[in-house]
Amino acid sequence: MLDWTDKHCRYLHRLISKDVLLYSEMITTPAILQGDQQKYIGFNSQEHPVVLQLGGSDPEDLAKSCIVAQEYGYDEVNLNVGCPSDRVQKGRFGACLMNEPDLVVECVKSMMQSVDIPITVKCRIGVDDNTSYENLLAFIQHLDQAGLQTVIIHARIAILKGLSPKQNRSVPPLNYDFVYRIKKEMPHLNIVINGGIDSVEQAQEHLKYVDGVMLGRAIWNNPWLLNDLQQKLFDSTTSVTRDDILKYYQTYCEKQLELGVKLHWLLPPVLNLYHGLPGNKKWKNYLVTQAAIRQNDVSVFDEAREFILLQ
Repeated sequence: MLDWTDKHCRYLHRLISKDVLLYSEMITTPAILQGDQQKYIGFNSQEHPVVLQLGGSDPEDLAKSCIVAQEYGYDEVNLNVGCPSDRVQKGRFGACLMNEPDLVVECVKSMMQSVDIPITVKCRIGVDDNTSYENLLAFIQHLDQAGLQTVIIHARIAILKGLSPKQNRSVPPLNYDFVYRIKKEMPHLNIVINGGIDSVEQAQEHLKYVDGVMLGRAIWNNPWLLNDLQQKLFDSTTSVTRDDILKYYQTYCEKQLELGVKLHWLLPPVLNLYHGLPGNKKWKNYLVTQAAIRQNDVSVFDEAREFILLQ
């Protein structure tokens, strides 16, 4: 979710659901150790619980980044061993690391030894030609032996040569059975499944076999799905409407504008708040066009809201 799940997005998502575990976009270790830390990993205190997802392959740099994350107040750190982008491969991190399990173990051990907060790993079920269940099992066993307790598994292989990152999210077929088998063979591990999950019913079905579900773009495309998940999976009695969330987010935007944040950076997370309702397209178009003209005027939210017809 690089460039998507920034702190503004996570703030909106936390308004909708108080219990889900939120993840940052993947941040590389050089960005943290050499860049503007507040820009890359700063977050709102209301986001808790929140996980920092790291990209990197140098055990020492990953350990240092974990220390920074703990000092900033993150609740967990996740090592991404599943991203298939070309940019990530050139940096020797992401999905290509599944072909170097010993290095991943070294990284994980270094990270775990550096901080007190939990360390987790997100991976694929395989990479390129290494697609057998036996290879996946061996990889997870390596992580288990390193002392890792939680693994998030995207139930698709990553094809690093020949497919774009976008194609890698849809072209390789989903194989949920591999993830279920890992949980069955290693019941002591906390196994979270990811990939192609876009409804409460699907999440409930997966939870019969694994410990958790991770949703990414489904939530970006329809943030209100978080409300449905909150109600069904956490037995929540809290009742809020989309208009309530919009009002809370407007207040947040006003404070961010006072801090110098431009309105166009605050728009993307809320564009799909009314997904599925009549007038949603006009709502989005109005926000995008008017915000570019009236750069610091949050009243555009109220004006755009007039296009939405509640059912």
